[in-house]
Amino acid sequence: MHTNSNLLFEKYAVPRFQKGMRVLEIGPDRFPSTYRQLLPLQDITWDTLDIYDSPHLTYPKSDVYSFTIPDNTYDVVFSGNVIEHVAKVWRWYVELARITKPGGLVISINPTSWPYHPAPIDCWRIYPDGMQALCDEAGLKVELSHFGSLELPHTKRSLPGRAPEWQSARLRRAFRVLGWLGFPVEKAFDTITIARKPL
Repeated sequence: MHTNSNLLFEKYAVPRFQKGMRVLEIGPDRFPSTYRQLLPLQDITWDTLDIYDSPHLTYPKSDVYSFTIPDNTYDVVFSGNVIEHVAKVWRWYVELARITKPGGLVISINPTSWPYHPAPIDCWRIYPDGMQALCDEAGLKVELSHFGSLELPHTKRSLPGRAPEWQSARLRRAFRVLGWLGFPVEKAFDTITIARKPL
């Protein structure tokens, strides 16, 4: 995970979680995941799903487009930095909606400026208009779809690119000086989308 993804999750997604919710995270980065650790609520069920095998996953070795999960199971279905690795996102989003309870949320954070990073594939960079189209196809109502960067808030100009923690130390130092002088600074841009399944 990179800083901007975490900052967007904290600002826009965390307020949507409530005690007693049942949450599914798709593609966690570790156990507990970075996002789970950013959520202060303890009184929730946080399940996990991935295509890989791990004893820590609730649903290991899952099929990408057909989860072994009943309809209307989760209050929130969440994925962070996963959608770009799904080949047929239009089929995948319909599956996310299927397992979400009526009135529940599908929350996705996806990079828009990140370099190519196959895991095992890398297919998409999706802006809010694209997320709106995916949600429409899946029968979800978009409540928020925001493209932006919360990294380095003191900089006035920016270039979409990699997060500072993924840049070389030399490049970070150069951007620090250039940013102070008013030149654009490279930082990550992402899209966060929060969509609700109708009752």
